[in-house]
Amino acid sequence: MAHDTDTDTDPDAPELSETEEAALHELQLGIEYVHRAYGNLLEFHHELGHAMDRIGDAEEELREAGHEEWADRLRDDHLPAGAISDRWTYELVEEFSDGFLEDADAFEEEVREELADGVGHVTERRQQRRIRERARTDDRRD
Repeated sequence: MAHDTDTDTDPDAPELSETEEAALHELQLGIEYVHRAYGNLLEFHHELGHAMDRIGDAEEELREAGHEEWADRLRDDHLPAGAISDRWTYELVEEFSDGFLEDADAFEEEVREELADGVGHVTERRQQRRIRERARTDDRRD
């Protein structure tokens, strides 16, 4: 079986202690979860945006039905209000992206560069190599 040469690079090149490898692996998994959380924040932003569009439609319908007071309350109180502490979701997305997410990515990159010469997913690369070596060895036995 042929393998892509980019993924067959020597995964053992970074000389890491077991503890360093474990720490780097946990950090990288943590960062992946930070990205997943960011995805959920984007989903929240989009879902709330669609909800607010529907509420805007309700304002128009209430007004057409003769319920000016309720329509005015939607227009004046609910539609312009922020999702959290008077902040709109796009503001939360931007702050998270430009702050926490950017800082977390930069920190992970710094640690990975120092410990593993910038190589990512060291644990997975080593696992891949072991599995492929075992497969090659098993193929030779047949």
